[in-house]
Amino acid sequence: MMNIFSVSPQQKKIIKIWFPLAASWLLMGVEMPMISAVMARLANPEISLATHGGIVFPLALIIEAPVIMLLSASTALSKDWDSYQKIYRFMMIMGALLTFLHFLVAFTPLYDFVVVELLGVPEEIIESGRMGLRFMLPWTWSIAYRRFQQGVMIRFGHSQAVGVGTIIRLCTDVVVLGTGLLIGSIPGYIIGATSQGLSTLAEAVYSGIRVRPILKYQLKPAKKAENLTWKIFFAFYIPLALTSFLSLVWQPIGSAALSRMPRALDSLAVWAVVSGLIFMLRSLGLAFNEVVVAILDQPGSSKELRKFSTNLSISLVGLHFLLAATPLALLWFSYVSGLPPSLVELARIGFWFGLPMPILSVLQSWYQGAILYSRNTRGIPESMAIFLITVLIVLGLGVVIGEYTGLYVGLIGFSVANFTQTIWLWVRSRPIMKIVNKRDENLSWLVM
Repeated sequence: MMNIFSVSPQQKKIIKIWFPLAASWLLMGVEMPMISAVMARLANPEISLATHGGIVFPLALIIEAPVIMLLSASTALSKDWDSYQKIYRFMMIMGALLTFLHFLVAFTPLYDFVVVELLGVPEEIIESGRMGLRFMLPWTWSIAYRRFQQGVMIRFGHSQAVGVGTIIRLCTDVVVLGTGLLIGSIPGYIIGATSQGLSTLAEAVYSGIRVRPILKYQLKPAKKAENLTWKIFFAFYIPLALTSFLSLVWQPIGSAALSRMPRALDSLAVWAVVSGLIFMLRSLGLAFNEVVVAILDQPGSSKELRKFSTNLSISLVGLHFLLAATPLALLWFSYVSGLPPSLVELARIGFWFGLPMPILSVLQSWYQGAILYSRNTRGIPESMAIFLITVLIVLGLGVVIGEYTGLYVGLIGFSVANFTQTIWLWVRSRPIMKIVNKRDENLSWLVM
């Protein structure tokens, strides 16, 4: 995508930080297409795909939402041993509480209230969704632990270790999914949920082992940077947690909306496949957020970061267009994802509606990283509130009109909402960027 040998030393340093993070995000993006491809090749593929994409994965995401921003928080705040220990205690408590919430949803009548009454999913996938959620139980605590430790790795210059952890996660996925394919008689929705639960657990174990020498030789000897009180931490983190909640709550809302529009079961089945491919492209832009957080405080860096974001945006939107406009999309959905012929055209058309997403992801990472650098993070949940309002309006219109295929309405709503979110992040990041740009007017970023 980029030729590292044709760019400046400053751009090479950015790429050196970005590349392992991007590889990690991309590998995470590969996970859902892998799971979907296996489920599509087992018995009752529409049921398994709709179960995982419409119930299991959205609910698991919304439960873990309060801890997903631990990566950004740890990267920004784990500067000394006292700060690390304070955030560690928070992570463990939240991991326990959210895992208990997951248990309640999966193993008690609360499931029926959430899935049947609130989401209103097709009856064919209610019980399979219940079973899938049970096999995803290790998910939340594992994600909380590994994202927290990954932030320490990034902060102290070991971002490549994040990519290694993702490879371990993917290898675990391959073993579980491959075993499911070989056996052939286990329902796809159980195979998919089990692979995600065990793979995140494996990555968490690796992160705990890998971070030990960093803690011993780099973090503990580090000079105390600041007195991180609970008031300071929560002022920083609560807006981030609210942001992740708002960014993920739309997933079960989307499932509920798709369930009430034409071709409900087909839309739920294809949703995970199409959004999985879109996420693969978006993931390379999402990785830019931690790069901005890690580098923007260095004098002269803003000009190089802006140049990098421009090149990355052009590359990603060009790649999305190439896939959508050529037979590559048909090949992906037919042979890689293994969708039944009746769903391939639905997926191909839907993929077009995600065209703006890669460039919007880069811009969001750029503006959000600047806001995180300023420590005044309120603009981030504000942007997510705008995102949620926008997507609710579009989905609501789709349900009320009731004439358009749910998948298309959902993807259009997702793209439009990300556009309005990006605009607001741009507005809220302008004050800090003016300060940074003035700082960097006559400075060149020095590569150490």
